[in-house]
Amino acid sequence: MTRLPPLSDLSLSGPSLAALDARDPLAHKRAEFDLPADVVYLDGNSLGALPRHVPARLAQVATQEWGQHLIGSWTRGAQAAQDWMALPDRVAAKLAPLIGAQPQEVAVGDSTSVNTFKALAAALRLSGRRVILSDADNFPTDLYVAQGLARLLGDVEVRTAPAHAITDQFGSDVGVVLLTEVDYRTGRRLDMRAVTAAAHAHGTVTVWDLAHSAGAFAVDLGGAGADFAIGCGYKFLNGGPGAPAFLYVAGRHLDRAEVVLSGWMGHADPFEMARQYAPAPGARRFVVGTPQVLSLSALDAALDVFGDVDLAALREKSLSLTDTFIRLMEPLTRQHPLQLVTPLAHAERGSQVSYRHPDARRVMARLTGRGVIGDFRTPDILRFGFTPLYLSHEDVGRAVAGIEAVLNEQTGERA
Repeated sequence: MTRLPPLSDLSLSGPSLAALDARDPLAHKRAEFDLPADVVYLDGNSLGALPRHVPARLAQVATQEWGQHLIGSWTRGAQAAQDWMALPDRVAAKLAPLIGAQPQEVAVGDSTSVNTFKALAAALRLSGRRVILSDADNFPTDLYVAQGLARLLGDVEVRTAPAHAITDQFGSDVGVVLLTEVDYRTGRRLDMRAVTAAAHAHGTVTVWDLAHSAGAFAVDLGGAGADFAIGCGYKFLNGGPGAPAFLYVAGRHLDRAEVVLSGWMGHADPFEMARQYAPAPGARRFVVGTPQVLSLSALDAALDVFGDVDLAALREKSLSLTDTFIRLMEPLTRQHPLQLVTPLAHAERGSQVSYRHPDARRVMARLTGRGVIGDFRTPDILRFGFTPLYLSHEDVGRAVAGIEAVLNEQTGERA
């Protein structure tokens, strides 16, 4: 078993946590977020915290761009920063470096579910096969969308297998493999490069879900050879509730990937109002409907917090935070019915840590009442997300102290 590096000098309130924070090159980023002072927020993998400058951007869009310029804001031309038609492309350009893509390979808009449908449909056509393979424990929406597409097409089969055995299921009939890079329950990270290479060796097209990857650490879609990817804007990207999602199409596929939802905003010249669809250049052709201007503007502004961030430092801090949390939790796993389900190996870990507990729902409710906000996932998962941009090692210590207090309370109640 992989073991963590020794942290024997670590304590819940001692100087070692402060020392780790003093060496943190991203410590200054916390000031760019609006976080309650009495809360340790470990749920940024469900909803990212609010960047402080986003409300001002939304006020500008509402009062000036909408209120004063009205419909003129759609095409303000030279004033590109206030041109709503170009907003999806501007957001794509900011997002692309975070996921190892070129701007023209990214379409921003719609929801993750809608983009999953678009990606799966295009991938099936590219493969020429009729089987979609996915992780048996994949996020439900991904499975639902695949099942719905299979019902619509009639001759498509959806198969599932455990993630650790997924490459054993590749064969001559599997057209598409749909996988989430980081498991939403356990935080286990798949080897995108290796799985993609194995898929391509069997002629299978890959669709990667980056919901728990993008913004948490550097994703390298291009380097991994990925074919398609989808992801949301409201978790580690901090775009706000309901933030638009994104779709990645590898540049080598753009001319052949079929757009099954061909909306007017994906047309080469929307305002020509042509009666026949002609795709826009690049991945913009996969944008279906009218851009959600308010939510897109929030995401556009939120992505600015990554402008000066070294993604290698982001990953290093993520691992330091999760290592520290796991180490501090070790005594509690010996005293209480807690089972760590997140891998210790860095290469196999995302930016969250999860434990099984037989009374996980009630434990998380009590933690939330104490200001330690994580997540419960059925049937028995306590899930804690670590956003490197705004969490500190001292936050980790406070969180573990809160967890210890809650678990001791419940043990005392049963005694």
